[in-house]
Amino acid sequence: MFSGLNKFLKIILPKGLFYRSLIIVAAPIIILQVITTVVFFDSIWIKANKGMTKSLVAEIKTLHDVYNNDKENIDFLTDSYKNNFNFEIDVNEGHLPQISGERRFSPMDRSLRRELKSVFGNSNYWFSSFRYKNAVEIKIRTGKEIITFLAPKEKISTSSARIFILWLIFPSLILVLIALVFLKNQTRPIINLAKAAERFGKGDYVNEFRPSGALEIRKASYEFDRMAKRINRHLNQRSELLSGISHDLRTPLTRLKLQLAMINQKEISKKMSDDIDEMEKMLNDYLHFAKSQTQETTVAINVNHFFNEIAKDSNLTNLTYNISDKVVLIARKIALKRCFHNLIQNGLSYGKNVYINLSSTTNWLIVLIEDDGPGIPEDEYKNVFKPFYRLDKSRSLNTSGVGLGLSIAEDIIISHGGTVQLGKGKYLGLQVKVSLPF
Repeated sequence: MFSGLNKFLKIILPKGLFYRSLIIVAAPIIILQVITTVVFFDSIWIKANKGMTKSLVAEIKTLHDVYNNDKENIDFLTDSYKNNFNFEIDVNEGHLPQISGERRFSPMDRSLRRELKSVFGNSNYWFSSFRYKNAVEIKIRTGKEIITFLAPKEKISTSSARIFILWLIFPSLILVLIALVFLKNQTRPIINLAKAAERFGKGDYVNEFRPSGALEIRKASYEFDRMAKRINRHLNQRSELLSGISHDLRTPLTRLKLQLAMINQKEISKKMSDDIDEMEKMLNDYLHFAKSQTQETTVAINVNHFFNEIAKDSNLTNLTYNISDKVVLIARKIALKRCFHNLIQNGLSYGKNVYINLSSTTNWLIVLIEDDGPGIPEDEYKNVFKPFYRLDKSRSLNTSGVGLGLSIAEDIIISHGGTVQLGKGKYLGLQVKVSLPF
């Protein structure tokens, strides 16, 4: 029972901290208002209204009885009531109105109807409390004549009810507005921390972040800032280390190339030179893998121009792309260019042609990269994203790489908050589906 209630509350209650905190503050105020209003109307206002209505009906009954017993002195009595109680009394022959003047959901009308019915019966009275602004009209049948009374509304209702409701609601609204201001100031540092963490997760710099808010939030923000700086320092140190290794290894490789050029046995020299070229290619792949996780400032990228640059810079002749929508993407341009270049080169390495199709939904850019190569078995889709993993089937061994192309691409896509999926394309080769938020 309680488990079902808990699930139901989780569904209907807001998910944000600001609105949940607002409910915590506003709910007791609203409940207190409801309880106070119910108690006031039930025990004070309704009882006071009932007593006033009963007194008015008693006065009307007195006038009615006096008129029936002594019609000659009725003018003196009506004048006295007009001067002393602000009553308007008129006697005419006629019939009661057929259309009811009673308001269905009015407590004041309900109380007046109840008192008139108990004194004059079901069909001997008629009243309207809204025909006149400041008076209530009551008609009483006595024989063939109709006695019309115009009594001030103050006789059956009290104005303190409106004043009470006004003073009940107005301070509550002020308290809720004050709570909104304070809650906004308390939740803003949490929102800023979440945005900074999201930006950092996508590889952006977070140098402008400053801890603020309550003590606990400041402590969490301070620890996040320290963690981000440690991770950035670690990435920079690794990048510098690999750059130094690259520089140190390139020097002996260059010397080996020069020595091989002086060997007379050209066949052996060529084989060894090819091995050295492969070592340099592997070294470059290692460096690209490390650079994919380094920091870079995000910029606005026009997707149309972006893929035109990739095709132009890479001199790709077997690349066909279809761009239907103009989309501006906020991303790290160099990293994203390296990602799509790796995916395109991967397709051209195993197929003759690569086809790119771009489309967009409400908040996502969808890029489909397909080739006409042999494809990849479905049970290998997850493995090919592992660093240094190389296939022995369908795509065979690729001696030109070390198995880091898809790893680099996936790492860059995920760091931008996107996803990458593999599947079988319509050209019977591999289909790479990249989804990026914008």
